[in-house]
Amino acid sequence: MADADRDQSYFLFATTREQLNYLRFPLADLEKPQVRGVAAELGLRIAAKPDSQDICFVPNGDYRTLIDRLRPQGRDPGQIVHMDGRVLGEHTGITDYTIGQRRGLNVAVGEPLFVVRLDPEARQVVVGPREALLTGALTLDETNWLGDEATIDDAAIAEARVLARVRSTRPPSPARLALDEGVVTIVFAEGEEGVAPGQACALYDPTDPDRLLGGGFIATAERAALVELVDPVLVVSDPTLTDGLPADRNVELVTPCEPGRAPWAAQLEADRCAFQGGGVCSR
Repeated sequence: MADADRDQSYFLFATTREQLNYLRFPLADLEKPQVRGVAAELGLRIAAKPDSQDICFVPNGDYRTLIDRLRPQGRDPGQIVHMDGRVLGEHTGITDYTIGQRRGLNVAVGEPLFVVRLDPEARQVVVGPREALLTGALTLDETNWLGDEATIDDAAIAEARVLARVRSTRPPSPARLALDEGVVTIVFAEGEEGVAPGQACALYDPTDPDRLLGGGFIATAERAALVELVDPVLVVSDPTLTDGLPADRNVELVTPCEPGRAPWAAQLEADRCAFQGGGVCSR
């Protein structure tokens, strides 16, 4: 049984079937203290070596210096902007921020704010309430598949159920695969926080959570929108949700954290169908 506290499967999602044929894990049945004990019995000097806590190939764990060298434009100053359009402050480079970050924003508006999006072209750090972090769906690029189906596309066409992990430190969340115009999509059963393009998304078997099914790199993420239908006014928290509505439709734009508003919709499909033909979805 693998040591759950040292699970590295998230980083192995890209391992192909061919590569698996050559892999052997002689220490798979031992936990780290047992391995250290064997090393000590053999007189190996690394028996008491401290655990690595940082990125091993970055000197002194200073990853910002590495990013600044690889992407110097990330150090350009810009604005910290609320998702409703308000300019709240300035920053000295978007490389200092990550999706889901709360501390170190240096802005005060009377409510907790989190980084919900980074816009490199506009040099903007976009912030909002915690609810705005919830992602309803994401698309994958550079995928790899180890499941029973021949390809991940086949699994997506079958809308296979999976557990999706978007960060190594987060537990996987229930989701399903879908194929949208040839693009592999992950649709979460509930909103998922901290999703950022460029991160890995590892997939697991919901009937056997220890089994890694593959995954891919997150290409795009679509927020789980906050929606409430109020007759005769359509209340939305994201102006893009009004695209395609009749011009005479009465719409009110509100902030997601406004007291008394409905919580975020559980599924992306429920959000979308609320605007198709003026229909109302069951929640």
